[in-house]
Parts: sequence; structure tokens; C-alpha cells
Amino acid sequence: MSSFDTRSANRLSMVSTLIDSALAFRRGRPKSGLLLLGAAALSSRIPGVGTLVSLFLRLARRLR
Repeated sequence: MSSFDTRSANRLSMVSTLIDSALAFRRGRPKSGLLLLGAAALSSRIPGVGTLVSLFLRLARRLR
């Protein structure tokens, strides 16, 4: 069994952001989908940016 290290956490975060992006496109939110897709691409270089963007979008939707 392999251990869960930082690299695994970063990949999981990137995959999670990609799934959020696909769901946003499916729900008819293309701007959110593109933002999340860009964040997923950036999260390979800057860890945590995908999660941060996802949380920001959820918060922004709640405050509308």
C-alpha cells in the first residue's frame, strides 16, 4: 500500500477541480467552468489554487 504524500494530495486537488469544472459546464455555468479549468491547470504549479478558486466560487454563489 502506498503512502499519501504531498504529491498525491496535489493530484487529488487537481482532479477534484477538474470534476468541479465539468459539473459547472454541465450546469450551464461556462464562466465558472473556465475559471475552474484554468485553476486546475495552474494547480500543477501552484498547489492549492484549484481548491481556493472552488471555495471562492461557492462562496460567491451563496452571497448572491
